Amino acid sequence: MSDEYVLKIANKYYIQSAIDVSTQTNVINPLNRLISHWAGDCLNDTYLSGSRAKGTAINLSSDLDLFISLKSTTNNTLKEIYVSLYSYFDSAGYKPRKQNVSIGLNIAGKQVDLVPAKKRPGNTNDHSLCLSKRETWTQTNVIKHINMVQNSGRIPEIVLLKIWRKLHKLNFPSIYLELTVIEALKGKSKNTPANNFSSLLDYLRDEFIGKKVVDPANSSNVNSEDLYKHEKEAIQKKAREGRSQKYWEDIIW
Repeated sequence: MSDEYVLKIANKYYIQSAIDVSTQTNVINPLNRLISHWAGDCLNDTYLSGSRAKGTAINLSSDLDLFISLKSTTNNTLKEIYVSLYSYFDSAGYKPRKQNVSIGLNIAGKQVDLVPAKKRPGNTNDHSLCLSKRETWTQTNVIKHINMVQNSGRIPEIVLLKIWRKLHKLNFPSIYLELTVIEALKGKSKNTPANNFSSLLDYLRDEFIGKKVVDPANSSNVNSEDLYKHEKEAIQKKAREGRSQKYWEDIIW
């Protein structure tokens, strides 16, 4: 019954990766036209990233992430690129929101996060991104992240932890969360979602705070530094509370 319950919860919030015709026509196509106009000759490509690309999307989070790849020859700094994209959509009347690496906006009833990045020189998918909250930058590879999650065999547990994060109003960046799930469940069966989710809560309670988590696409990126200590302690506290509950309905619903 436990496996049945947690899978029912996962299915309750889960969004299929495939983009429906209406979203393609009314959201993605207009955005691609606007982005192309903004970027001009500097545009390398735009593509879906984030949870829809990874197969871990839930309806409690933003609907779409669009990754905007600019050519490595683009002269502007990452901060200039970020501010310029924000200003462009602000002037166009979309009321954008500045987030950390992305710019959030609503279009045709969908929440979309735009992630502007500059491609690194050479034949790779490595990109540099602006970290606006810390006024610095980072290098990563979202294609590598997408492939890692898709091939992890841990999509049900990642989806469940993302649901749990939202229900309990916790700050837990997605790539950090995904890497945590993959690490915590090393060697565990892939057919016991309820036991695995319990193991995840144990890990968050007992090991999470002291664990260093590094971006597999760039060892200089320490993802575990993306949260302050009090934010990690909030996750630990909720995990401890969850493990003290008798019924699944009081942990995730």
